Amino acid sequence: MRLPAFLLLASLSVLAACGGGGGRQERAAVPVPPEQVTRPNFGDSQPHPELAAAIRRHSVHGIDAARFQTSIDWPTARANGVNFAFIKATEGGDRVDEMFDSHWRGAARAGVRRGAYHFFYHCRAPEEQARWFFRHVPRRSGDLPPVIDMEWTPTSPTCTIRRPASEIRADAEVLTRMFTQHYRTAPIFYTTVDFYEDNQLWKLKGVDFWLRSVAAHPSDRYPGQHWAFWQYTSTGQVPGIAGAVDINVFAGGEAAWADWLAKRAQP
Repeated sequence: MRLPAFLLLASLSVLAACGGGGGRQERAAVPVPPEQVTRPNFGDSQPHPELAAAIRRHSVHGIDAARFQTSIDWPTARANGVNFAFIKATEGGDRVDEMFDSHWRGAARAGVRRGAYHFFYHCRAPEEQARWFFRHVPRRSGDLPPVIDMEWTPTSPTCTIRRPASEIRADAEVLTRMFTQHYRTAPIFYTTVDFYEDNQLWKLKGVDFWLRSVAAHPSDRYPGQHWAFWQYTSTGQVPGIAGAVDINVFAGGEAAWADWLAKRAQP
């Protein structure tokens, strides 16, 4: 049952600043419709002092989750500002994240807009990796576009190669074409500053970017690059989530979020 808006708002505590955890009061886990934006009631164990003002300019916050987040109370997280979640599904051509099914179902039940992501493996063909992802992530109207996480993997036990930028972009274009055809919406690319620069990813066309930048605003680290999502910390503290978690923001406000979903969510 959906609560009237005035009852929902009355049940929420006063928003604390995103940059710290002091004084936060956990909001009760009440039903929240997927289209309703809840404001962040987050903390950060290692907040960057120069980012607080920039973060507060954004109203639509969310998380990304994988096997490292072994315990998520999704209704509590939703009530406390988790409006969307990118959930790790697959890696390479033979790995499925152990927590994917649990996180995938839990997010949907709590009214969190969800999307799945694939961690790119540099030692397998992009076609094989796309088909592996398709096998494990169903098409569902209203879900966020799929995400392709492309970054260097210097600590991988099996694949640390660094191929030429032209080959990386060619793989990205193959993935873009296959993902767009399968899910009927273009994928989002998640990346880091060094990988973006080394491979000139600004040359990719027709996709949205989700950019990691934990020490500066994306406009400083990725000058001139349009972005849809910004991952601003990996040491976030969110009610309902045990341990640290990555926190992200959408580039626009609530109206822009609704417009983006209408255009980019899976049809």
